[in-house]
Amino acid sequence: MTEDRETVVGREKDEHGGIKFGAAFFGWLTATGMAVLLTALLTAVGTAIGLSSTTVDQATDSATQQAGTVGIVGGIVLLVILFIAYFCGGYVAGRMARFNGAKQGLAVWLWALFIAIVLAVVGLVAGSQYDILAQLNSFPRIPVNEGDLTTGGIIAAVAIALVTLIAAILGGLAGMRFHRKVDKAGLGR
Repeated sequence: MTEDRETVVGREKDEHGGIKFGAAFFGWLTATGMAVLLTALLTAVGTAIGLSSTTVDQATDSATQQAGTVGIVGGIVLLVILFIAYFCGGYVAGRMARFNGAKQGLAVWLWALFIAIVLAVVGLVAGSQYDILAQLNSFPRIPVNEGDLTTGGIIAAVAIALVTLIAAILGGLAGMRFHRKVDKAGLGR
């Protein structure tokens, strides 16, 4: 008795489906590593074409004069980097877990949310003495009033949350798709 592909895959999914938090954790690690690598690559490209040939004071003055443009371009670049990174993370989780790619992508995003909450709680408990950026007096500061960042910060946080969630889910679906091709070939259809 030969079984069709949907029956075999359905039985495998019942047995081995669901969210695999281990695969999602490795997806989160992939997303984090990819974000770091893409940011480093973008910084290197910026240095190579001379964007950082100005002094810190000149860059601060330029950013103050063009704060809107710098903020919008920086935000778009950040969203693109995070989209690519979380797509890769979702892909790894979906590929590792084989089934439920969308759920695997969601689990990658939940890992990121969980780690962010843990780090925020550690920061609150440990206090400002462990705020490394505040301790570095030579670090340039963003020349924008903190009150101005409230609305923009909320919008940016929501945009980042949505973009990373969508990217991780799409990546999880793409990673799972590979296994559908293998099943199709293995069952001769």
